[in-house]
Amino acid sequence: MKTDSLRQSMMRCKSIDAMQVDIAGADGVTLSRHLGPWQLVLLGIGVIVGAGIFSVTGMAAGTYAGPGIVLSFVIAAVACALAGLCYSEFASMVPAAGSAYTYSYLTLGEFFAWIIGWDLVLEYAVGAATVASAWSAYLVKFLGELGMHFPIQWASSPFTKIALADGTMVHGFVNLPAMLIVFAMTYVLVKGIRESSFLNAVLVAVKLTVVLAFIAVGWMYMNTANHTPFIPPNDGTFGHFGWSGVLRGASVVFFAYIGFDCISTAAQEARNPKRDMPFGILMSLLICTVLYCLFAYVLTGLANYKEFAGHDGLAPVAIAIKYTPYKVFTLLVEIAILAGFSSVIMILLMGQSRIFYTMSRDGLLPSIFSEIHPKYRTPWKSNILFAIFVSLFAGFVPGKVVGEMCSIGTLLAFTMVCIAVIVLRKTKPEASRQFRVPFVPYVPAAGALICLVLMAALPWDTWLRLIGWLSLGLVIYFCYSRQRSKLTHQQ
Repeated sequence: MKTDSLRQSMMRCKSIDAMQVDIAGADGVTLSRHLGPWQLVLLGIGVIVGAGIFSVTGMAAGTYAGPGIVLSFVIAAVACALAGLCYSEFASMVPAAGSAYTYSYLTLGEFFAWIIGWDLVLEYAVGAATVASAWSAYLVKFLGELGMHFPIQWASSPFTKIALADGTMVHGFVNLPAMLIVFAMTYVLVKGIRESSFLNAVLVAVKLTVVLAFIAVGWMYMNTANHTPFIPPNDGTFGHFGWSGVLRGASVVFFAYIGFDCISTAAQEARNPKRDMPFGILMSLLICTVLYCLFAYVLTGLANYKEFAGHDGLAPVAIAIKYTPYKVFTLLVEIAILAGFSSVIMILLMGQSRIFYTMSRDGLLPSIFSEIHPKYRTPWKSNILFAIFVSLFAGFVPGKVVGEMCSIGTLLAFTMVCIAVIVLRKTKPEASRQFRVPFVPYVPAAGALICLVLMAALPWDTWLRLIGWLSLGLVIYFCYSRQRSKLTHQQ
């Protein structure tokens, strides 16, 4: 009997009606509804377009796909769009701040909702820390090119070995710039969603200006011979050029798109979420896909893809820039990366606080995470607590150790949302849906399958870290959250 009772409590689902009551704010205190459709689109662009467009594109072209990397971006966009359609249907049904956590609570039950909510910590908090570490590295590089030398030991974790100017190998002290950018973005988030969306719009404008300028200027200096053959012949190894290389390239550049799910965490701050959330999700994916494809086409037109082989970081872009008379683009690209990383950090931190806000309202986490500031109407205590956690992570843990943890967390969330759409179509066919995924169950099933395949391609140590993290989450759920769930007290 105890086993049956445990199973029933783990599989209990939250009703749509109860979810709507929470959204309305039964206690009279809610998040501020400020975001319009294009502000949601800018949130999506802000978190999707980071440094990946400058770093991953050239590396994948030189190693896997050649000019066919343009097609790789299209394939990756289709994979993301499948998950994006599923997010859009849920966002139009229940515009709650919990994103995949909320959608799982409605369909798969409390246990799976907890798993996905805990997993989203991996995506957002760890992702923000990783990006903050990269932001620090680019800031030091940018300042150095301007003649200002920041002490490298104060921009590196104590577990990272660095070479000084005289060749001496030393350990870093702390990644101070990474910690400071986390606190700076948190300050803006605490001040309010209006201020956050304005800053995001400014940062997006900066990086899009550089990307569009590179495309416009580069187009004039392209050598069309560099696009022949558009798909280089396979060299006999799977994934090295040919169509298999285009597919391998798609799996690499797929991670340049992740982050659009952060838009759904802002549902309770959108003015008309049932209409605007699907628009924000799908339009941001469309705009970013067009930008990525144009950028990849120009990049591989300026320089032959073979020149990019063996290079990563900003090296491929620097090679392409040499074929234009505008060397200043090297500095402009670094400015765009700093702006891009700043917006990514801010939106990831925002998404994390909104996930924990919703989980706290459901009783699965302490109430401190759902306390709203009386003036700014933001979950300010949650913002501050995560600023401390993320800044410590960014300051003391090497960024490369946790980079892939963000990817596997994202893919798991995508998989769960795709499955949840199929389940809810069966269990709640009469529920109001302002946006509907076409061809259910085939579209969401394809989305889940693609995400599982990409997860399987990740290194085993990434899986071990995920399992370890989820195991910690299970301990917290069974020792704390299950007994304090609001659904427990309603039975």
